[in-house]
Amino acid sequence: MIYDVSVQPAESEEQALVAGLFQFYTYHFSQFEPPSSPRFEVDARGQFEAYPDLASYWPSPGRATADRWALVIRVGGRVAGFALLNQLSHRGGAVERNMAEMFVLAKYRRAGVASAAVVQIFDAHPGQWEVAIAQRNAPAIAFWPRVLANEPGVHQLREQAGDGIHWTGPIWSFRYQRP
Repeated sequence: MIYDVSVQPAESEEQALVAGLFQFYTYHFSQFEPPSSPRFEVDARGQFEAYPDLASYWPSPGRATADRWALVIRVGGRVAGFALLNQLSHRGGAVERNMAEMFVLAKYRRAGVASAAVVQIFDAHPGQWEVAIAQRNAPAIAFWPRVLANEPGVHQLREQAGDGIHWTGPIWSFRYQRP
């Protein structure tokens, strides 16, 4: 099925939207955590912990966001997910672009929405990239290598293992140039 996918910068009034979507993202991630783990628990209101420093993805008085980008993914004008980009490397240090978080609602998965969104994100943010995938996230481990290998703008693709300190799981590094 072909969808009308668009990715736009999140407006300042969409911070609550991204924070709300992050609750679904965290819920999705909770399935990868063992029941004995203290991580991914809900509070007394039934909510997961908020994303740390989410506000830093939007400008505020005296602070620009030249190193962070919040994006909203839409299908046919309807909200379908979000992406957060920054310049923090999962190997320590900095990179030009890092896919910090990306989430697509379940109803839009396995239909090409995430792949189309990734291409738009890369086109809008060319440069040296890093995508780190949590070892426990099997769907993402299957998704990212396939998308990266099939995208003609991806060059110098290299996979590294996380060091277990900064990151546990594969880390993909590459340069993206618009084809």
